[in-house]
Amino acid sequence: MAQGAPTKGPKKEKPSAAQQKAAPKPALPDPYKLNLLVRATIIAVNQANQTGNYTVLRALASPRFQKENSKAQLAKIFAGLRKRNLDLTPIMFFDPKLVAPPAIDASGMLRLTGFIPTQPEQVLFDLAFESVEGKWRLFGIAIDVQPPAKPPQKPRAPAGAN
Repeated sequence: MAQGAPTKGPKKEKPSAAQQKAAPKPALPDPYKLNLLVRATIIAVNQANQTGNYTVLRALASPRFQKENSKAQLAKIFAGLRKRNLDLTPIMFFDPKLVAPPAIDASGMLRLTGFIPTQPEQVLFDLAFESVEGKWRLFGIAIDVQPPAKPPQKPRAPAGAN
Protein backbone atom coordinates (compact mmCIF):
# COMPACT_ATOMS: atom_id res chain seq x y z
CA MET A 1 0.00 0.00 0.00
CA ALA A 2 1.28 3.43 -0.89
CA GLN A 3 2.25 5.52 2.09
CA GLY A 4 2.65 9.27 2.31
CA ALA A 5 5.64 11.12 3.70
CA PRO A 6 5.99 10.92 7.48
CA THR A 7 4.42 13.77 9.38
CA LYS A 8 5.94 15.56 12.37
CA GLY A 9 4.28 15.28 15.73
CA PRO A 10 3.20 12.39 17.93
CA LYS A 11 3.57 8.96 16.41
CA LYS A 12 0.22 7.40 15.54
CA GLU A 13 -0.35 3.78 16.46
CA LYS A 14 -1.26 1.34 13.72
CA PRO A 15 -4.71 -0.16 14.08
CA SER A 16 -4.73 -3.69 15.42
CA ALA A 17 -5.68 -6.60 13.17
CA ALA A 18 -9.05 -6.78 14.95
CA GLN A 19 -9.66 -3.06 14.29
CA GLN A 20 -8.69 -3.46 10.64
CA LYS A 21 -11.06 -6.41 10.23
CA ALA A 22 -13.84 -4.42 11.92
CA ALA A 23 -13.70 -1.78 9.17
CA PRO A 24 -16.87 -2.25 7.13
CA LYS A 25 -16.45 -3.68 3.66
CA PRO A 26 -18.04 -1.38 1.09
CA ALA A 27 -21.42 -2.56 -0.20
CA LEU A 28 -21.82 -3.75 -3.77
CA PRO A 29 -23.46 -0.91 -5.74
CA ASP A 30 -26.89 -1.48 -7.26
CA PRO A 31 -27.13 -2.35 -10.99
CA TYR A 32 -27.83 1.28 -11.98
CA LYS A 33 -24.68 2.51 -10.22
CA LEU A 34 -22.62 -0.31 -11.78
CA ASN A 35 -23.93 0.71 -15.22
CA LEU A 36 -23.01 4.35 -14.56
CA LEU A 37 -19.52 3.45 -13.35
CA VAL A 38 -18.81 1.58 -16.59
CA ARG A 39 -20.31 4.21 -18.89
CA ALA A 40 -18.75 7.22 -17.11
CA THR A 41 -15.32 5.59 -17.15
CA ILE A 42 -15.42 4.70 -20.85
CA ILE A 43 -16.71 8.17 -21.76
CA ALA A 44 -13.90 9.74 -19.70
CA VAL A 45 -11.36 7.64 -21.65
CA ASN A 46 -13.05 8.61 -24.92
CA GLN A 47 -12.85 12.32 -24.08
CA ALA A 48 -9.22 11.98 -22.99
CA ASN A 49 -8.39 10.19 -26.26
CA GLN A 50 -10.19 12.81 -28.36
CA THR A 51 -8.44 15.72 -26.68
CA GLY A 52 -5.11 14.08 -25.84
CA ASN A 53 -5.61 15.45 -22.33
CA TYR A 54 -5.74 12.83 -19.55
CA THR A 55 -6.01 15.33 -16.67
CA VAL A 56 -9.70 14.76 -15.93
CA LEU A 57 -9.51 10.97 -16.29
CA ARG A 58 -6.63 10.95 -13.81
CA ALA A 59 -8.41 13.36 -11.44
CA LEU A 60 -11.49 11.10 -11.36
CA ALA A 61 -9.37 8.15 -10.26
CA SER A 62 -8.37 7.10 -6.76
CA PRO A 63 -5.37 8.75 -5.09
CA ARG A 64 -3.35 5.52 -5.40
CA PHE A 65 -4.09 5.36 -9.16
CA GLN A 66 -3.05 9.03 -9.48
CA LYS A 67 0.20 8.34 -7.64
CA GLU A 68 1.07 5.45 -9.97
CA ASN A 69 -0.11 6.97 -13.28
CA SER A 70 0.93 10.38 -14.57
CA LYS A 71 -0.97 12.09 -17.40
CA ALA A 72 1.92 11.18 -19.71
CA GLN A 73 1.77 7.52 -18.66
CA LEU A 74 -1.98 7.42 -19.32
CA ALA A 75 -1.43 8.94 -22.76
CA LYS A 76 1.10 6.19 -23.47
CA ILE A 77 -1.21 3.45 -22.14
CA PHE A 78 -4.08 4.57 -24.39
CA ALA A 79 -1.94 5.50 -27.43
CA GLY A 80 -3.01 2.47 -29.47
CA LEU A 81 -6.69 3.10 -28.86
CA ARG A 82 -6.25 6.84 -29.51
CA LYS A 83 -4.41 6.23 -32.80
CA ARG A 84 -7.39 4.23 -34.06
CA ASN A 85 -9.41 7.45 -33.73
CA LEU A 86 -12.42 5.59 -32.36
CA ASP A 87 -15.53 7.34 -31.14
CA LEU A 88 -16.76 5.41 -28.09
CA THR A 89 -19.79 7.63 -27.42
CA PRO A 90 -22.26 5.10 -28.90
CA ILE A 91 -21.78 3.10 -25.69
CA MET A 92 -24.33 5.48 -24.19
CA PHE A 93 -27.07 3.67 -26.13
CA PHE A 94 -26.14 0.12 -25.10
CA ASP A 95 -26.11 -1.61 -21.74
CA PRO A 96 -22.83 -3.08 -20.50
CA LYS A 97 -22.84 -6.89 -20.36
CA LEU A 98 -20.77 -8.35 -17.54
CA VAL A 99 -18.92 -11.62 -18.21
CA ALA A 100 -18.42 -12.19 -14.48
CA PRO A 101 -20.59 -11.15 -11.56
CA PRO A 102 -19.56 -7.81 -10.04
CA ALA A 103 -17.50 -8.50 -6.97
CA ILE A 104 -15.72 -6.76 -4.15
CA ASP A 105 -12.49 -8.57 -3.34
CA ALA A 106 -10.86 -9.03 0.07
CA SER A 107 -9.04 -5.69 -0.27
CA GLY A 108 -12.31 -3.85 -0.96
CA MET A 109 -11.81 -3.38 -4.71
CA LEU A 110 -14.87 -3.53 -6.97
CA ARG A 111 -14.18 -5.41 -10.22
CA LEU A 112 -16.32 -5.06 -13.36
CA THR A 113 -15.40 -7.07 -16.45
CA GLY A 114 -17.45 -7.28 -19.63
CA PHE A 115 -18.30 -5.71 -22.96
CA ILE A 116 -20.68 -3.27 -24.59
CA PRO A 117 -22.31 -4.75 -27.72
CA THR A 118 -21.70 -1.84 -30.10
CA GLN A 119 -21.27 -2.21 -33.88
CA PRO A 120 -19.08 -2.61 -35.90
CA GLU A 121 -16.86 -3.36 -32.90
CA GLN A 122 -17.78 -4.04 -29.31
CA VAL A 123 -16.03 -2.33 -26.42
CA LEU A 124 -14.31 -4.66 -23.94
CA PHE A 125 -13.57 -3.46 -20.43
CA ASP A 126 -11.95 -4.66 -17.24
CA LEU A 127 -12.29 -2.06 -14.50
CA ALA A 128 -11.33 -1.92 -10.85
CA PHE A 129 -12.70 0.70 -8.46
CA GLU A 130 -11.59 1.69 -4.98
CA SER A 131 -13.93 3.14 -2.37
CA VAL A 132 -12.62 6.57 -1.38
CA GLU A 133 -14.64 8.49 1.18
CA GLY A 134 -17.72 6.47 0.26
CA LYS A 135 -17.39 6.94 -3.51
CA TRP A 136 -16.15 4.41 -6.04
CA ARG A 137 -13.13 5.82 -7.88
CA LEU A 138 -11.18 4.27 -10.73
CA PHE A 139 -8.23 2.17 -9.60
CA GLY A 140 -7.41 0.02 -12.64
CA ILE A 141 -8.51 0.03 -16.25
CA ALA A 142 -8.19 -1.94 -19.47
CA ILE A 143 -10.29 -1.06 -22.52
CA ASP A 144 -10.15 -2.52 -26.00
CA VAL A 145 -12.41 -3.01 -29.00
CA GLN A 146 -12.93 -6.03 -31.23
CA PRO A 147 -15.43 -7.23 -33.82
CA PRO A 148 -18.46 -8.80 -32.13
CA ALA A 149 -18.19 -11.99 -34.21
CA LYS A 150 -15.50 -13.17 -31.79
CA PRO A 151 -16.65 -14.37 -28.39
CA PRO A 152 -15.96 -11.67 -25.78
CA GLN A 153 -12.56 -12.04 -24.18
CA LYS A 154 -11.07 -10.33 -21.19
CA PRO A 155 -8.81 -7.40 -22.04
CA ARG A 156 -5.40 -7.29 -20.40
CA ALA A 157 -5.25 -6.83 -16.65
CA PRO A 158 -6.13 -3.30 -15.51
CA ALA A 159 -3.38 -0.72 -15.38
CA GLY A 160 -3.12 0.88 -12.02
CA ALA A 161 -1.40 0.81 -8.69
CA ASN A 162 0.15 -2.54 -7.89
